[in-house]
Amino acid sequence: MSFLKNTFWFKRITILVSLVIVTLILWNTYSFFKKFKNEERAKMEIFAAAIQELASNPDLNSNMNLELKVFESITDIPTILTGENGSIKEFHNLDPARSKDLLYLQEQLNFMRSQNKPIEINTLGIKEYIYYRNSDILYKLKYYPLALLLILGLFLAVILLFFNTNKISEQNKLWTGMAKETAHQIGTPLSSLLGWIAILRTENINETYVDEIEKDVNRLNTIASRFSKIGSLPKLDNQNIIAITRSTFDYLKSRSSKQISFSFSTVSEDIIVALNTELFGWVIENLVKNAIDAMQGKGALAIVIKEEEKQVKIAISDTGKGIPKSQFNQIFKPGFTTKKRGWGLGLSLSKRIIEDYHNGRIFVQKSEMGKGTTFEIQLNIV
Repeated sequence: MSFLKNTFWFKRITILVSLVIVTLILWNTYSFFKKFKNEERAKMEIFAAAIQELASNPDLNSNMNLELKVFESITDIPTILTGENGSIKEFHNLDPARSKDLLYLQEQLNFMRSQNKPIEINTLGIKEYIYYRNSDILYKLKYYPLALLLILGLFLAVILLFFNTNKISEQNKLWTGMAKETAHQIGTPLSSLLGWIAILRTENINETYVDEIEKDVNRLNTIASRFSKIGSLPKLDNQNIIAITRSTFDYLKSRSSKQISFSFSTVSEDIIVALNTELFGWVIENLVKNAIDAMQGKGALAIVIKEEEKQVKIAISDTGKGIPKSQFNQIFKPGFTTKKRGWGLGLSLSKRIIEDYHNGRIFVQKSEMGKGTTFEIQLNIV
């Protein structure tokens, strides 16, 4: 609880500090931008005054080489000199190769007009105008805060991801601990039930009843074993997938509505796959139970097993209400469910068991609203 509380306050403090930093960055950048822009304007005004003075006093240029010094002061600012009618007379600091194209020059002039107010030069009654655009330094300064914000955003994302990962890790430890404790608690009455079954076999009781009770107890034992394996990497052994699938199928068939027609079809009775028997049986159980729920206790359920190109494909089909195509991927997400009861974990666990632990695939092969759904599992054959 203290971890969650600390994370709660850390996130809010981090967001507040980030907003302050972002505000300071934007304010400082804007201040620098305005300062440099004013300095460039001042340079251009000096440049314009110098050109006007040189035009009025040609002797200044020959004696002091003033024109060269003036041009050197604005080598980083692209400029265009136009006549009073807008015709281009001179240009400086533009791309030499592209400047031979009049269309390029006109585009640059239009861009300069949109950025800065021109500076007027009046030489002996003749008006000319100097247009200019922002230097490369100003452009870099303009996008500088974006780079800083991106770096800051990445930094915050890493920090928040770290805390979220820790939170998820804590939750996973809690759920794993609960699952293992549940398995441990179930183990005690199971041992007692097995003892009672042994006693029942010595009594004059229908053997069929005792066998069915034993099957249910064994099923509880399997469930407890599944819970005990949560949080640890399962061990895979070479197993006959047909026998394991049929065993789970037969158990659920005998305990389901008689109004459901069950069928089991396979091309072979012996297909060897690297499996964890208990976890794979859990997947089949989840899919069959979902199919029964979708049919509301009445319909047809079929399992078809095929062998194709070193793969075994298991299709579980029902004649239930179907799944909208938009939900084909959503149904495998934790917590997603269309049922009024349940936590929406069955298909999520099934996907993890098949794809993460067995390196296979599980997906909705097809589904039609009001007609039924087919899930398919694909696993590699040993």
